[in-house]
Amino acid sequence: MKTYSCEDHVGHALDMFVANEKDFPIMDKLEENDEETQKCAYCDAKATYIVANK
Repeated sequence: MKTYSCEDHVGHALDMFVANEKDFPIMDKLEENDEETQKCAYCDAKATYIVANK
Protein backbone atom coordinates (compact mmCIF):
# COMPACT_ATOMS: atom_id res chain seq x y z
CA MET A 1 0.00 0.00 0.00
CA LYS A 2 1.26 3.46 -0.89
CA THR A 3 -0.55 6.71 -0.08
CA TYR A 4 0.49 10.26 -0.92
CA SER A 5 -0.56 12.88 1.62
CA CYS A 6 -0.39 16.61 2.21
CA GLU A 7 0.67 18.08 5.57
CA ASP A 8 -2.96 18.39 6.73
CA HIS A 9 -3.93 14.77 6.03
CA VAL A 10 -0.79 12.86 7.02
CA GLY A 11 -2.31 11.80 10.35
CA HIS A 12 -5.34 10.39 8.58
CA ALA A 13 -3.12 8.60 6.05
CA LEU A 14 -1.18 6.96 8.88
CA ASP A 15 -4.39 5.91 10.66
CA MET A 16 -5.87 4.45 7.47
CA PHE A 17 -2.67 2.54 6.72
CA VAL A 18 -2.57 0.92 10.15
CA ALA A 19 -6.30 0.08 9.99
CA ASN A 20 -5.99 -1.52 6.52
CA GLU A 21 -2.59 -3.19 6.74
CA LYS A 22 -2.43 -4.03 10.48
CA ASP A 23 1.23 -2.99 10.37
CA PHE A 24 3.30 0.12 10.94
CA PRO A 25 4.08 2.19 7.82
CA ILE A 26 7.16 4.01 6.70
CA MET A 27 6.57 7.72 6.25
CA ASP A 28 8.95 9.69 4.04
CA LYS A 29 8.91 13.37 3.21
CA LEU A 30 8.88 14.05 -0.52
CA GLU A 31 11.60 16.31 -1.87
CA GLU A 32 10.66 19.73 -3.24
CA ASN A 33 12.30 18.92 -6.56
CA ASP A 34 10.71 15.47 -7.09
CA GLU A 35 9.99 14.93 -10.78
CA GLU A 36 6.62 13.36 -10.09
CA THR A 37 4.28 15.90 -8.55
CA GLN A 38 1.77 13.83 -6.64
CA LYS A 39 -1.50 15.04 -5.21
CA CYS A 40 -2.82 14.17 -1.77
CA ALA A 41 -5.13 11.15 -1.74
CA TYR A 42 -7.62 13.10 0.40
CA CYS A 43 -7.67 16.54 -1.26
CA ASP A 44 -6.25 18.39 -4.28
CA ALA A 45 -3.19 19.77 -2.47
CA LYS A 46 0.35 18.79 -3.44
CA ALA A 47 1.55 15.74 -1.48
CA THR A 48 4.39 16.31 0.95
CA TYR A 49 4.54 12.79 2.41
CA ILE A 50 4.37 9.22 1.23
CA VAL A 51 3.04 6.58 3.60
CA ALA A 52 3.96 3.07 2.44
CA ASN A 53 4.93 -0.50 3.27
CA LYS A 54 8.49 -1.31 4.24
